[in-house]
Amino acid sequence: IKKSMEDGLLGDDLLNNAMMITAAASDARMAGIKMPVMSSNGSGNHGITAILPVVAYNKKFPQTDEKLAKALAISHLITAYVKNYTGRLSAVCGCGVAASTGATAAITWLMSSDIKKVEGAMEHIVASLSGMICDGAKSGCAVKLASAASAAVQSAIIANQNCFVPSKNGIVGSSVEESIQNLGRVSDKGMTVTDEVIINVMDDMNKVK
Repeated sequence: IKKSMEDGLLGDDLLNNAMMITAAASDARMAGIKMPVMSSNGSGNHGITAILPVVAYNKKFPQTDEKLAKALAISHLITAYVKNYTGRLSAVCGCGVAASTGATAAITWLMSSDIKKVEGAMEHIVASLSGMICDGAKSGCAVKLASAASAAVQSAIIANQNCFVPSKNGIVGSSVEESIQNLGRVSDKGMTVTDEVIINVMDDMNKVK
């Protein structure tokens, strides 16, 4: 991403910077770099996704330390709230569906402090990334985290323009709470077979032929 910025293929903007630093942190962590990472809900990659897109926003649009701290708290709390419904271990990617929801809520709050816009951004994540699967912790997680960071920023920008996903649109409900509960149902009851198939596929690839 950084080279693409330098070559003029990508802009040096908020979205691409959020993707760049989030993906880079995950790639380094999955490669075993000896550096500490702040986790969220027991996961280092969740922490990276919940924090770094917000940090990217702060670098482009500087906030006071107090406001940044509040935004990061919002991100962690929303991540925990979503994880309460999707579960600690699930067939869906927690970075994509939970931590990115926390990040977009925090970024939207920094943009406007309008609760309706914050809720709209969160529902945009439910509408866009709810099908992202988890196929294990690996270097490829960096790609998923890049998508999660991108969606977090995009959802915040779109919601800040008063563009929202209509209620009862797919699994998006009449409220953000209902939308997250619906996401939890899909993650828990709806993807049990998916989880088994993912494990079987990975197991088959690792068998000696």
